[in-house]
Amino acid sequence: MRIDGSISAIVTGGASGLGQASARALAAAGISVAIFDLNAEAGEALASEIGGSFHKVDILSEESVLAGFDSARARQGQERVLVHCAQASKAGKTVRIDRQTGELSRFSTEDYEFSSRGILVASYRIASIAALGMAALDPLEDSERGVITLTASAAAQDAQVGQVAYGSLKAGVNGLVLPMARDLMDFGIRVNSVMPGIFATPPMLNVPPKVLDVLAASVPFPKRLGKPEEFGSLVLELVRNSYFNGQNIRLDGAIRMPPK
Repeated sequence: MRIDGSISAIVTGGASGLGQASARALAAAGISVAIFDLNAEAGEALASEIGGSFHKVDILSEESVLAGFDSARARQGQERVLVHCAQASKAGKTVRIDRQTGELSRFSTEDYEFSSRGILVASYRIASIAALGMAALDPLEDSERGVITLTASAAAQDAQVGQVAYGSLKAGVNGLVLPMARDLMDFGIRVNSVMPGIFATPPMLNVPPKVLDVLAASVPFPKRLGKPEEFGSLVLELVRNSYFNGQNIRLDGAIRMPPK
């Protein structure tokens, strides 16, 4: 896609981590960026810094998401770029044993359902709403109207113990990509997903330094955590390169996660 000042984007989860890096990369290329997040303070600060706009959006709520799209489009016009990084989920083993009591319990259906709404359903919600708007745009070069990038995870292919919800639902995000790309091919809308490995995002940086050292050493090369700006760089390339379509792309330094 040709990038110039006429292109606008929406980035969910844009107030921090991978979403923030994506918003920065797109804005640096000249794209007008609307940030969707629940963290108003951080989101507004970033929007002010990059010349974008902030919209408080709860990805679990259809009403909130639709209002966010309406607000962003009123500000910057119909987006041609959608980057979905926001998520919500819970962790737990399918069946676990309490080491003190010996009692067995399972990861509840309710917790799995919540995770599904926060990962898989939200990905479809955000992507399909964006696609509906993009489909009405005038086409650019190659008859392209837009590009959607979803965030999966390396866990989609090698989830660890305790990631039954996260791993299976991120695999579901990957599963959305090809049928959605084919659904949208006649409208000139591309769809891809990125599977980040272990990245230096705020939640990860909260773990003890010794754990971070072990994680960094487990990456074949380079032996460090991924930098959010490396994710942002790939997001920008997926916008630029119109032959990326229907792809699930790992960005992980060649790591393959062990069971635990």
